[in-house]
Amino acid sequence: MNSIYFTEEHELFRKSLQDFLQKEVVPHIEKWEKTGTIERFIWKKFGDMGFFGINYPEAYGGMNLDLFYTVVFLEELQKIKSSGFAAAMWAHAYLAQTHLNAEGSEKIKQDYLAPSILGDKIGALCITEPFGGSDVAGMRTTAVKQGDKYIINGSKTFITNGVYADYYVVAAKTDPELGNKGISMFLIDANVKGIAATKLDKLGWRASDTAEIAFDNVEIPAENLMGEAGKGFPYIMQHFALERLIMAINAHARAEYAIEYTIGYMSEREAFGKTIDKFQALRHTIVEHATDVEHCKIFNYAAVARLNQKEYVVKEATMAKLKSTKVADETIYSCLQMLGGYGYMEEYPLARLLRDSRLGPIGGGTSEILKEILSKMIIDKQNYKPAVK
Repeated sequence: MNSIYFTEEHELFRKSLQDFLQKEVVPHIEKWEKTGTIERFIWKKFGDMGFFGINYPEAYGGMNLDLFYTVVFLEELQKIKSSGFAAAMWAHAYLAQTHLNAEGSEKIKQDYLAPSILGDKIGALCITEPFGGSDVAGMRTTAVKQGDKYIINGSKTFITNGVYADYYVVAAKTDPELGNKGISMFLIDANVKGIAATKLDKLGWRASDTAEIAFDNVEIPAENLMGEAGKGFPYIMQHFALERLIMAINAHARAEYAIEYTIGYMSEREAFGKTIDKFQALRHTIVEHATDVEHCKIFNYAAVARLNQKEYVVKEATMAKLKSTKVADETIYSCLQMLGGYGYMEEYPLARLLRDSRLGPIGGGTSEILKEILSKMIIDKQNYKPAVK
């Protein structure tokens, strides 16, 4: 399967990334998990290595590579015992930066995208709200135009990198009476007066910074409107395919890591005179999970290949996230059980992995919302098309 999607160059990139992570990241993971703060220096090191510019234009410091380099990037980040750290990196590179690249003006790209690729600026995408959750169209944050500026009022929550961020890509209603047709996207520098970020205390993803952001009469230049006014909802929907595929890839990768770790543990742990990898019940359980994960991985890769060809894969990406995150949760739960009491201990990776994985069916659209989206496509025969050409 790897030869279908991954070239020798992809695998060389994987080895280089693995070496980098082991040398520069892994020694700090436990500290970052305990403090809940990822130190600033690592962003610059990622930028220096080009990891934030994998599939962005060379004009802004990117490498303009295909999406399977991104797959490699995501998979390896799931194998260093901190999905929170991984989230901070990919949310910057593929949530905030995606909007900058797609909708940002040339000035915004020069002032924010280029420094983001270098690791000199950290970005956060602000869509979810305290009263909205997965209901993007129900957002209450407003942007009122006054002369040559916009006044932003409202709040966002569950924002990855919300406290670290140097800038926010914010969805706000410019015409509230128009519902989802009245949403626009804005670039807001974190230094602007009237912004307050409060760090949230989470079950998992402990290393990452997740925040609630309040905007109180925040004034920004009118030129900070990204793309066209009123097109925010289509822009958001357009990028959901990539976001859902990212979360699906993360899921199959962490489940694969859990299985690999558990098999290693089982080969060393003895009970009743033999290693526990010789007990049929445990062997067959592992095989069932490995089969499920492999099915997800093959499906995910196929969807990435189509997205790489600029196909609109919202249905496949939604299916991928729905299934992969469920399989990951089930697999990791079962793998923890294989370790017995040790699975419940913090010094072993499964306890953290279980907590981190639980965010999968919630973030980026809950599984319940995804099922309803798929119901409209499969049962109601609704045909979604690209909102923005």
